[in-house]
Amino acid sequence: AGAIAWLIAGLLLLFGGMGAGGPAGMGGQNPFSMGKNPAKVSKEGEIKTRFADVAGCDAVKEELVEVVDFLKNTSRYSDLGAKIPKGALLVGPPGTGKTLLAKAVA
Repeated sequence: AGAIAWLIAGLLLLFGGMGAGGPAGMGGQNPFSMGKNPAKVSKEGEIKTRFADVAGCDAVKEELVEVVDFLKNTSRYSDLGAKIPKGALLVGPPGTGKTLLAKAVA
């Protein structure tokens, strides 16, 4: 009776969420959509957040303004030997404006 109980429990775990769009372990997501990037490309007129909207963090704003200027005018900086940054890591406690700064950079 023990082996049958384990078999039934395993089948319930494997196929338990089939009515919700897939196996329970998949969370109801389409298995072919895994790994697809949900990022959106925004047009220049759609940008709503500017660096002027961010209060405080003046030193961080200056650094990020330099990064944006570098990305817009790469030839001026590459003549000096600068390399394109791979990214920027914004670290800090919650509520310090990291997301707002990231939106201003975007």
